Amino acid sequence: MKTLEQEHEFDHNLPRMATKFEGSPFRLIITSICACMGPLVFGYTIGYSSPAIPGLEKEGILDGKGLTAWFGSLITVGAMIGGPLGGHLIESSGRKRVIQFAAVIFLVSWLTIAHSESVKYLLLARLLCGVASGMITVSAPVYIAEISTSSLRGFLGAGNQLAITVGILVAYFLGMNLRWNHLAFGGAIFSIFTLVVLYFIPETPRWLVMKNRQKDALLSLASLRGPHTNVEEECKDIEDGLETNEVFSYSEFKRPELSRPLFISVVVMIFQQFSGINAVMFYTVSIFKNAGFEQSELATVVIGAVQVVATLISCFLMDRSGRRKLLVIAGSLMSITCATFGYYYYAVKNGTSSASISWLAILSLIMYIIGFSLGWGPIPMLVMSEIFPARARGAASGIAIFANWLCAFIVTKEFIYMQELLGQAGTFWLFGIFCLSGVMFVTRFLPETKGKSLEDIELYFLGRSIMV
Repeated sequence: MKTLEQEHEFDHNLPRMATKFEGSPFRLIITSICACMGPLVFGYTIGYSSPAIPGLEKEGILDGKGLTAWFGSLITVGAMIGGPLGGHLIESSGRKRVIQFAAVIFLVSWLTIAHSESVKYLLLARLLCGVASGMITVSAPVYIAEISTSSLRGFLGAGNQLAITVGILVAYFLGMNLRWNHLAFGGAIFSIFTLVVLYFIPETPRWLVMKNRQKDALLSLASLRGPHTNVEEECKDIEDGLETNEVFSYSEFKRPELSRPLFISVVVMIFQQFSGINAVMFYTVSIFKNAGFEQSELATVVIGAVQVVATLISCFLMDRSGRRKLLVIAGSLMSITCATFGYYYYAVKNGTSSASISWLAILSLIMYIIGFSLGWGPIPMLVMSEIFPARARGAASGIAIFANWLCAFIVTKEFIYMQELLGQAGTFWLFGIFCLSGVMFVTRFLPETKGKSLEDIELYFLGRSIMV
Protein backbone atom coordinates (compact mmCIF):
# COMPACT_ATOMS: atom_id res chain seq x y z
CA MET A 1 0.00 0.00 0.00
CA LYS A 2 1.40 3.42 -0.96
CA THR A 3 2.06 6.04 1.69
CA LEU A 4 0.42 9.46 1.49
CA GLU A 5 3.74 11.00 0.41
CA GLN A 6 4.10 8.46 -2.41
CA GLU A 7 0.56 9.19 -3.55
CA HIS A 8 1.33 12.93 -3.80
CA GLU A 9 4.56 12.17 -5.67
CA PHE A 10 2.47 10.17 -8.13
CA ASP A 11 0.18 13.20 -8.60
CA HIS A 12 2.85 15.20 -10.42
CA ASN A 13 2.79 12.84 -13.40
CA LEU A 14 -0.90 13.42 -14.04
CA PRO A 15 -2.54 16.00 -16.31
CA ARG A 16 -4.20 18.88 -14.49
CA MET A 17 -3.25 17.78 -11.02
CA ALA A 18 -6.23 17.45 -8.69
CA THR A 19 -6.70 20.15 -6.09
CA LYS A 20 -6.44 19.49 -2.37
CA PHE A 21 -10.26 19.52 -2.21
CA GLU A 22 -10.38 16.58 -4.61
CA GLY A 23 -7.98 14.40 -2.63
CA SER A 24 -5.19 12.28 -3.96
CA PRO A 25 -6.00 10.73 -7.36
CA PHE A 26 -4.28 7.43 -6.55
CA ARG A 27 -7.36 5.64 -5.18
CA LEU A 28 -9.52 7.10 -7.94
CA ILE A 29 -7.19 5.85 -10.65
CA ILE A 30 -7.05 2.33 -9.17
CA THR A 31 -10.85 2.24 -9.00
CA SER A 32 -11.11 3.40 -12.62
CA ILE A 33 -8.65 0.72 -13.74
CA CYS A 34 -10.80 -1.91 -12.03
CA ALA A 35 -13.93 -0.56 -13.75
CA CYS A 36 -12.08 -0.57 -17.10
CA MET A 37 -11.71 -4.35 -16.95
CA GLY A 38 -15.26 -4.47 -18.33
CA PRO A 39 -14.34 -2.44 -21.43
CA LEU A 40 -11.18 -4.58 -21.78
CA VAL A 41 -13.32 -7.73 -22.09
CA PHE A 42 -15.50 -5.84 -24.57
CA GLY A 43 -12.41 -4.99 -26.62
CA TYR A 44 -11.30 -8.63 -26.47
CA THR A 45 -14.73 -9.54 -27.86
CA ILE A 46 -14.27 -7.16 -30.79
CA GLY A 47 -10.75 -8.39 -31.53
CA TYR A 48 -11.68 -12.08 -31.24
CA SER A 49 -13.35 -12.27 -34.67
CA SER A 50 -10.25 -11.46 -36.71
CA PRO A 51 -8.03 -14.35 -35.54
CA ALA A 52 -10.87 -16.82 -34.82
CA ILE A 53 -12.85 -16.72 -38.07
CA PRO A 54 -10.08 -18.18 -40.32
CA GLY A 55 -9.76 -21.18 -37.98
CA LEU A 56 -13.53 -21.68 -37.81
CA GLU A 57 -13.73 -21.57 -41.61
CA LYS A 58 -10.78 -23.94 -42.03
CA GLU A 59 -12.41 -26.51 -39.74
CA GLY A 60 -15.71 -26.22 -41.63
CA ILE A 61 -17.67 -24.88 -38.65
CA LEU A 62 -18.43 -21.64 -40.47
CA ASP A 63 -18.95 -23.07 -43.96
CA GLY A 64 -20.30 -20.06 -45.80
CA LYS A 65 -19.83 -16.31 -46.17
CA GLY A 66 -23.29 -15.74 -44.71
CA LEU A 67 -22.43 -17.52 -41.46
CA THR A 68 -19.10 -15.74 -41.27
CA ALA A 69 -20.77 -12.36 -41.73
CA TRP A 70 -23.31 -13.11 -39.02
CA PHE A 71 -20.62 -14.38 -36.64
CA GLY A 72 -18.88 -11.03 -36.97
CA SER A 73 -21.95 -8.78 -36.96
CA LEU A 74 -24.18 -10.41 -34.32
CA ILE A 75 -22.31 -8.39 -31.71
CA THR A 76 -23.90 -5.22 -33.10
CA VAL A 77 -27.37 -6.82 -33.01
CA GLY A 78 -26.91 -7.92 -29.40
CA ALA A 79 -25.51 -4.52 -28.43
CA MET A 80 -28.65 -2.81 -29.76
CA ILE A 81 -30.50 -4.84 -27.12
CA GLY A 82 -27.86 -4.47 -24.41
CA GLY A 83 -27.51 -0.69 -24.73
CA PRO A 84 -31.10 0.28 -23.78
CA LEU A 85 -31.24 -2.61 -21.29
CA GLY A 86 -28.07 -1.35 -19.63
CA GLY A 87 -29.47 2.19 -19.63
CA HIS A 88 -32.51 0.99 -17.70
CA LEU A 89 -30.55 -1.17 -15.28
CA ILE A 90 -27.97 1.45 -14.30
CA GLU A 91 -30.84 3.49 -12.86
CA SER A 92 -32.59 0.65 -11.03
CA SER A 93 -29.63 -1.54 -10.01
CA GLY A 94 -26.62 0.78 -10.05
CA ARG A 95 -23.69 1.51 -12.36
CA LYS A 96 -21.29 -1.00 -10.78
CA ARG A 97 -23.91 -3.77 -10.68
CA VAL A 98 -24.54 -3.50 -14.44
CA ILE A 99 -20.82 -3.90 -15.19
CA GLN A 100 -20.96 -7.03 -13.02
CA PHE A 101 -24.05 -8.32 -14.88
CA ALA A 102 -22.23 -7.80 -18.17
CA ALA A 103 -19.16 -9.67 -16.90
CA VAL A 104 -21.35 -12.66 -15.98
CA ILE A 105 -22.91 -12.67 -19.46
CA PHE A 106 -19.45 -12.43 -21.02
CA LEU A 107 -18.29 -15.38 -18.91
CA VAL A 108 -21.22 -17.58 -19.96
CA SER A 109 -20.73 -16.59 -23.61
CA TRP A 110 -16.99 -17.28 -23.66
CA LEU A 111 -17.41 -20.66 -21.96
CA THR A 112 -20.08 -21.57 -24.52
CA ILE A 113 -17.76 -20.69 -27.40
CA ALA A 114 -14.85 -22.57 -25.80
CA HIS A 115 -16.82 -25.79 -25.29
CA SER A 116 -19.08 -25.91 -28.35
CA GLU A 117 -18.56 -26.60 -32.04
CA SER A 118 -22.24 -26.19 -32.90
CA VAL A 119 -22.89 -23.21 -35.15
CA LYS A 120 -26.17 -22.30 -33.45
CA TYR A 121 -24.54 -22.18 -30.02
CA LEU A 122 -21.59 -20.18 -31.35
CA LEU A 123 -23.94 -17.63 -32.92
CA LEU A 124 -26.06 -17.48 -29.75
CA ALA A 125 -22.91 -16.90 -27.69
CA ARG A 126 -21.83 -14.07 -30.00
CA LEU A 127 -25.29 -12.51 -29.66
CA LEU A 128 -24.97 -12.68 -25.87
CA CYS A 129 -21.48 -11.15 -26.13
CA GLY A 130 -23.15 -8.30 -27.99
CA VAL A 131 -25.75 -7.83 -25.25
CA ALA A 132 -22.96 -7.63 -22.66
CA SER A 133 -21.00 -5.24 -24.90
CA GLY A 134 -23.98 -2.90 -25.15
CA MET A 135 -24.37 -2.94 -21.37
CA ILE A 136 -20.67 -2.17 -20.91
CA THR A 137 -20.70 0.76 -23.34
CA VAL A 138 -23.46 2.37 -21.25
CA SER A 139 -22.39 1.50 -17.71
CA ALA A 140 -18.58 1.83 -17.73
CA PRO A 141 -18.37 5.42 -19.09
CA VAL A 142 -21.12 6.57 -16.72
CA TYR A 143 -19.47 4.87 -13.74
CA ILE A 144 -16.10 6.48 -14.46
CA ALA A 145 -17.62 9.92 -15.06
CA GLU A 146 -19.59 9.83 -11.82
CA ILE A 147 -16.67 8.81 -9.59
CA SER A 148 -14.19 11.22 -11.22
CA THR A 149 -13.16 14.69 -10.15
CA SER A 150 -13.66 17.54 -12.63
CA SER A 151 -9.94 17.89 -13.31
CA LEU A 152 -9.39 14.18 -14.07
CA ARG A 153 -12.66 13.17 -15.73
CA GLY A 154 -11.27 13.46 -19.25
CA PHE A 155 -8.10 11.55 -18.38
CA LEU A 156 -9.99 8.73 -16.68
CA GLY A 157 -12.87 8.76 -19.16
CA ALA A 158 -10.50 8.24 -22.07
CA GLY A 159 -9.17 5.23 -20.16
CA ASN A 160 -12.42 3.49 -21.11
CA GLN A 161 -11.42 3.55 -24.80
CA LEU A 162 -7.82 2.72 -23.89
CA ALA A 163 -9.00 -0.46 -22.17
CA ILE A 164 -11.02 -1.39 -25.27
CA THR A 165 -7.96 -1.00 -27.52
CA VAL A 166 -5.84 -3.03 -25.09
CA GLY A 167 -8.45 -5.79 -25.21
CA ILE A 168 -8.40 -5.76 -29.02
CA LEU A 169 -4.59 -5.89 -29.07
CA VAL A 170 -4.48 -8.79 -26.59
CA ALA A 171 -6.96 -10.77 -28.72
CA TYR A 172 -4.91 -10.11 -31.88
CA PHE A 173 -1.66 -11.08 -30.15
CA LEU A 174 -2.96 -14.27 -28.52
CA GLY A 175 -4.76 -15.18 -31.74
CA MET A 176 -1.43 -15.53 -33.54
CA ASN A 177 -0.73 -18.79 -31.65
CA LEU A 178 -3.99 -20.03 -30.10
CA ARG A 179 -6.82 -22.10 -31.62
CA TRP A 180 -10.18 -20.33 -31.65
CA ASN A 181 -11.60 -22.26 -28.65
CA HIS A 182 -8.44 -21.74 -26.58
CA LEU A 183 -8.64 -18.06 -27.44
CA ALA A 184 -12.19 -18.07 -26.03
CA PHE A 185 -10.84 -19.35 -22.71
CA GLY A 186 -8.83 -16.13 -22.55
CA GLY A 187 -12.10 -14.16 -22.68
CA ALA A 188 -13.50 -16.30 -19.85
CA ILE A 189 -10.41 -15.69 -17.70
CA PHE A 190 -10.64 -11.92 -18.22
CA SER A 191 -14.35 -12.05 -17.35
CA ILE A 192 -13.62 -13.85 -14.06
CA PHE A 193 -10.89 -11.35 -13.22
CA THR A 194 -13.33 -8.52 -13.90
CA LEU A 195 -15.84 -9.97 -11.44
CA VAL A 196 -13.13 -10.31 -8.80
CA VAL A 197 -11.81 -6.73 -9.00
CA LEU A 198 -15.29 -5.20 -9.22
CA TYR A 199 -16.08 -6.67 -5.83
CA PHE A 200 -13.57 -4.29 -4.20
CA ILE A 201 -14.76 -0.99 -5.72
CA PRO A 202 -17.69 1.18 -4.51
CA GLU A 203 -20.90 2.18 -6.22
CA THR A 204 -20.90 5.76 -7.55
CA PRO A 205 -21.77 8.41 -4.94
CA ARG A 206 -24.22 10.12 -7.31
CA TRP A 207 -26.31 6.97 -7.75
CA LEU A 208 -26.28 6.38 -4.00
CA VAL A 209 -27.47 9.95 -3.37
CA MET A 210 -30.21 9.50 -5.97
CA LYS A 211 -31.39 6.47 -3.97
CA ASN A 212 -31.30 8.54 -0.74
CA ARG A 213 -28.39 6.51 0.63
CA GLN A 214 -26.34 9.47 1.84
CA LYS A 215 -24.36 7.45 4.40
CA ASP A 216 -23.25 4.98 1.72
CA ALA A 217 -22.45 7.91 -0.58
CA LEU A 218 -20.13 9.38 2.06
CA LEU A 219 -18.37 6.02 2.45
CA SER A 220 -18.02 5.77 -1.33
CA LEU A 221 -16.52 9.26 -1.57
CA ALA A 222 -14.15 8.54 1.31
CA SER A 223 -12.85 5.40 -0.42
CA LEU A 224 -12.39 7.32 -3.68
CA ARG A 225 -10.88 10.59 -2.36
CA GLY A 226 -8.84 9.36 0.58
CA PRO A 227 -9.09 9.92 4.34
CA HIS A 228 -7.88 13.55 4.33
CA THR A 229 -10.61 14.99 2.08
CA ASN A 230 -13.76 16.84 3.09
CA VAL A 231 -16.22 14.43 1.46
CA GLU A 232 -19.20 15.94 3.31
CA GLU A 233 -18.86 19.12 1.26
CA GLU A 234 -18.69 17.23 -2.04
CA CYS A 235 -21.65 15.06 -1.04
CA LYS A 236 -23.64 18.21 -0.24
CA ASP A 237 -22.80 19.63 -3.69
CA ILE A 238 -24.02 16.40 -5.30
CA GLU A 239 -27.26 16.49 -3.30
CA ASP A 240 -27.87 20.12 -4.27
CA GLY A 241 -27.47 19.23 -7.94
CA LEU A 242 -29.81 16.24 -7.89
CA GLU A 243 -33.56 16.01 -7.80
CA THR A 244 -33.85 12.83 -5.77
CA ASN A 245 -37.62 12.84 -5.39
CA GLU A 246 -38.55 13.37 -9.03
CA VAL A 247 -39.38 10.31 -11.15
CA PHE A 248 -38.02 10.50 -14.70
CA SER A 249 -40.37 10.09 -17.66
CA TYR A 250 -39.38 9.64 -21.32
CA SER A 251 -41.81 12.44 -22.23
CA GLU A 252 -39.28 14.83 -20.63
CA PHE A 253 -37.03 14.44 -23.68
CA LYS A 254 -39.28 17.05 -25.27
CA ARG A 255 -37.74 19.62 -22.92
CA PRO A 256 -34.71 21.46 -24.38
CA GLU A 257 -32.45 20.76 -21.39
CA LEU A 258 -32.78 17.05 -22.28
CA SER A 259 -33.41 17.13 -26.03
CA ARG A 260 -30.29 19.24 -26.74
CA PRO A 261 -27.73 16.96 -25.04
CA LEU A 262 -29.51 13.88 -26.45
CA PHE A 263 -29.36 15.37 -29.96
CA ILE A 264 -25.66 16.21 -29.57
CA SER A 265 -24.72 12.78 -28.22
CA VAL A 266 -26.70 10.80 -30.82
CA VAL A 267 -25.31 12.80 -33.74
CA VAL A 268 -21.74 12.48 -32.44
CA MET A 269 -22.30 8.70 -32.17
CA ILE A 270 -23.57 8.60 -35.76
CA PHE A 271 -20.53 10.49 -37.05
CA GLN A 272 -18.24 8.16 -35.09
CA GLN A 273 -19.58 5.09 -36.89
CA PHE A 274 -19.90 6.72 -40.33
CA SER A 275 -16.32 7.97 -40.11
CA GLY A 276 -15.35 4.66 -41.74
CA ILE A 277 -13.46 3.01 -38.89
CA ASN A 278 -14.88 -0.45 -39.64
CA ALA A 279 -14.05 -0.11 -43.34
CA VAL A 280 -10.49 0.96 -42.61
CA MET A 281 -9.97 -1.97 -40.24
CA PHE A 282 -11.48 -4.28 -42.87
CA TYR A 283 -8.80 -3.21 -45.36
CA THR A 284 -5.86 -3.55 -42.95
CA VAL A 285 -4.77 -7.03 -44.08
CA SER A 286 -5.06 -6.33 -47.83
CA ILE A 287 -3.16 -3.05 -47.51
CA PHE A 288 -0.24 -4.72 -45.77
CA LYS A 289 -0.25 -7.63 -48.25
CA ASN A 290 -0.09 -5.23 -51.21
CA ALA A 291 2.90 -3.62 -49.51
CA GLY A 292 4.66 -7.00 -49.33
CA PHE A 293 3.84 -7.97 -45.74
CA GLU A 294 2.42 -11.48 -46.00
CA GLN A 295 1.89 -12.06 -42.26
CA SER A 296 -1.61 -10.60 -41.94
CA GLU A 297 -1.81 -11.52 -38.24
CA LEU A 298 1.26 -9.41 -37.54
CA ALA A 299 -0.28 -6.52 -39.47
CA THR A 300 -3.35 -6.51 -37.22
CA VAL A 301 -1.13 -6.57 -34.12
CA VAL A 302 0.81 -3.56 -35.45
CA ILE A 303 -2.40 -1.59 -36.02
CA GLY A 304 -3.70 -2.66 -32.62
CA ALA A 305 -0.49 -1.36 -31.01
CA VAL A 306 -0.85 1.97 -32.85
CA GLN A 307 -4.39 2.27 -31.45
CA VAL A 308 -3.23 1.63 -27.90
CA VAL A 309 -0.37 4.16 -28.05
CA ALA A 310 -2.49 6.88 -29.69
CA THR A 311 -5.35 6.35 -27.21
CA LEU A 312 -2.88 6.54 -24.31
CA ILE A 313 -1.67 9.89 -25.65
CA SER A 314 -5.32 10.98 -25.89
CA CYS A 315 -5.78 10.25 -22.17
CA PHE A 316 -3.11 12.82 -21.31
CA LEU A 317 -4.38 15.40 -23.80
CA MET A 318 -8.06 15.18 -22.86
CA ASP A 319 -7.93 17.51 -19.87
CA ARG A 320 -5.31 19.79 -21.42
CA SER A 321 -6.61 20.38 -24.94
CA GLY A 322 -10.29 19.71 -24.32
CA ARG A 323 -12.81 17.45 -26.01
CA ARG A 324 -13.89 19.76 -28.80
CA LYS A 325 -10.39 20.69 -29.97
CA LEU A 326 -9.32 17.03 -30.09
CA LEU A 327 -12.43 16.10 -32.08
CA VAL A 328 -11.76 18.89 -34.59
CA ILE A 329 -8.08 17.98 -35.03
CA ALA A 330 -8.78 14.24 -35.19
CA GLY A 331 -11.73 14.61 -37.58
CA SER A 332 -9.72 16.85 -39.91
CA LEU A 333 -6.86 14.33 -39.98
CA MET A 334 -9.29 11.47 -40.66
CA SER A 335 -10.94 13.44 -43.46
CA ILE A 336 -7.57 14.05 -45.15
CA THR A 337 -6.52 10.41 -44.84
CA CYS A 338 -9.86 9.20 -46.22
CA ALA A 339 -9.17 11.43 -49.24
CA THR A 340 -5.70 9.93 -49.70
CA PHE A 341 -7.16 6.44 -49.24
CA GLY A 342 -9.63 7.20 -52.01
CA TYR A 343 -6.84 8.49 -54.25
CA TYR A 344 -4.85 5.29 -53.64
CA TYR A 345 -7.71 3.07 -54.81
CA TYR A 346 -8.54 5.47 -57.68
CA ALA A 347 -4.93 5.30 -58.89
CA VAL A 348 -4.80 1.50 -58.60
CA LYS A 349 -8.06 1.17 -60.55
CA ASN A 350 -6.61 3.33 -63.32
CA GLY A 351 -3.50 1.22 -63.83
CA THR A 352 -1.01 2.29 -61.17
CA SER A 353 0.77 -0.62 -59.51
CA SER A 354 -0.48 -1.07 -55.94
CA ALA A 355 3.04 -2.01 -54.82
CA SER A 356 4.48 1.27 -56.13
CA ILE A 357 2.21 3.46 -53.98
CA SER A 358 1.56 1.04 -51.11
CA TRP A 359 3.44 3.49 -48.87
CA LEU A 360 0.55 5.94 -49.34
CA ALA A 361 -1.99 3.37 -48.19
CA ILE A 362 0.06 2.36 -45.14
CA LEU A 363 0.73 5.98 -44.17
CA SER A 364 -2.95 6.84 -44.61
CA LEU A 365 -3.96 3.81 -42.54
CA ILE A 366 -1.64 4.64 -39.65
CA MET A 367 -2.52 8.35 -39.62
CA TYR A 368 -6.25 7.53 -39.78
CA ILE A 369 -5.96 5.16 -36.80
CA ILE A 370 -4.00 7.79 -34.86
CA GLY A 371 -6.69 10.39 -35.61
CA PHE A 372 -9.53 8.10 -34.60
CA SER A 373 -7.76 7.04 -31.40
CA LEU A 374 -6.99 10.64 -30.42
CA GLY A 375 -10.53 11.91 -30.79
CA TRP A 376 -13.42 10.06 -32.38
CA GLY A 377 -12.65 6.79 -30.57
CA PRO A 378 -12.69 7.86 -26.90
CA ILE A 379 -14.59 11.16 -26.86
CA PRO A 380 -18.14 10.21 -28.00
CA MET A 381 -18.53 7.84 -25.02
CA LEU A 382 -16.94 10.39 -22.70
CA VAL A 383 -19.26 13.17 -23.88
CA MET A 384 -22.25 10.84 -23.48
CA SER A 385 -21.32 10.25 -19.84
CA GLU A 386 -20.90 13.99 -19.16
CA ILE A 387 -23.72 15.95 -20.78
CA PHE A 388 -26.84 14.14 -19.55
CA PRO A 389 -28.41 15.14 -16.21
CA ALA A 390 -28.11 12.46 -13.53
CA ARG A 391 -31.77 11.49 -13.39
CA ALA A 392 -31.93 10.96 -17.18
CA ARG A 393 -28.41 9.57 -17.62
CA GLY A 394 -29.47 5.94 -17.90
CA ALA A 395 -32.31 6.41 -20.37
CA ALA A 396 -30.45 8.95 -22.51
CA SER A 397 -27.25 6.90 -22.58
CA GLY A 398 -29.25 3.84 -23.63
CA ILE A 399 -30.70 5.75 -26.58
CA ALA A 400 -27.29 7.11 -27.62
CA ILE A 401 -25.68 3.67 -27.41
CA PHE A 402 -28.54 2.14 -29.43
CA ALA A 403 -27.95 4.75 -32.15
CA ASN A 404 -24.22 3.99 -32.10
CA TRP A 405 -24.64 0.24 -32.49
CA LEU A 406 -27.42 0.61 -35.07
CA CYS A 407 -25.09 2.69 -37.24
CA ALA A 408 -22.29 0.16 -36.69
CA PHE A 409 -24.62 -2.60 -37.90
CA ILE A 410 -25.68 -0.58 -40.96
CA VAL A 411 -22.10 0.23 -41.96
CA THR A 412 -20.95 -3.37 -41.42
CA LYS A 413 -23.81 -4.98 -43.35
CA GLU A 414 -23.99 -2.43 -46.18
CA PHE A 415 -20.26 -1.95 -46.71
CA ILE A 416 -20.09 -4.39 -49.63
CA TYR A 417 -23.09 -2.71 -51.28
CA MET A 418 -21.42 0.69 -50.84
CA GLN A 419 -18.31 -0.64 -52.61
CA GLU A 420 -20.38 -1.93 -55.53
CA LEU A 421 -22.28 1.34 -55.83
CA LEU A 422 -19.48 3.86 -55.29
CA GLY A 423 -16.33 1.83 -55.84
CA GLN A 424 -13.52 1.60 -53.30
CA ALA A 425 -12.33 5.15 -53.94
CA GLY A 426 -15.84 6.63 -53.75
CA THR A 427 -16.57 4.78 -50.51
CA PHE A 428 -13.56 6.31 -48.76
CA TRP A 429 -14.31 9.75 -50.15
CA LEU A 430 -17.83 9.43 -48.72
CA PHE A 431 -16.36 8.55 -45.32
CA GLY A 432 -14.13 11.60 -45.63
CA ILE A 433 -17.20 13.79 -46.14
CA PHE A 434 -18.74 12.34 -42.99
CA CYS A 435 -15.54 13.08 -41.05
CA LEU A 436 -15.54 16.68 -42.24
CA SER A 437 -19.25 17.03 -41.43
CA GLY A 438 -18.54 15.73 -37.94
CA VAL A 439 -15.92 18.45 -37.46
CA MET A 440 -18.39 21.14 -38.50
CA PHE A 441 -21.10 19.73 -36.22
CA VAL A 442 -18.78 19.66 -33.20
CA THR A 443 -17.62 23.22 -33.86
CA ARG A 444 -21.21 24.43 -34.00
CA PHE A 445 -23.03 22.45 -31.31
CA LEU A 446 -20.71 20.75 -28.79
CA PRO A 447 -19.86 22.79 -25.66
CA GLU A 448 -16.44 22.29 -24.09
CA THR A 449 -16.80 20.23 -20.91
CA LYS A 450 -13.14 20.25 -19.89
CA GLY A 451 -12.73 21.07 -16.21
CA LYS A 452 -16.48 21.42 -15.59
CA SER A 453 -18.31 19.47 -12.91
CA LEU A 454 -21.25 17.31 -13.98
CA GLU A 455 -23.51 19.69 -12.07
CA ASP A 456 -22.13 22.71 -13.97
CA ILE A 457 -22.73 20.94 -17.29
CA GLU A 458 -26.32 20.23 -16.27
CA LEU A 459 -26.81 23.90 -15.37
CA TYR A 460 -25.47 24.91 -18.80
CA PHE A 461 -28.18 22.97 -20.62
CA LEU A 462 -30.72 24.47 -18.23
CA GLY A 463 -29.50 27.90 -19.36
CA ARG A 464 -28.17 28.86 -15.93
CA SER A 465 -24.44 28.94 -16.72
CA ILE A 466 -22.14 29.70 -19.64
CA MET A 467 -19.64 27.32 -21.24
CA VAL A 468 -17.22 28.01 -24.09
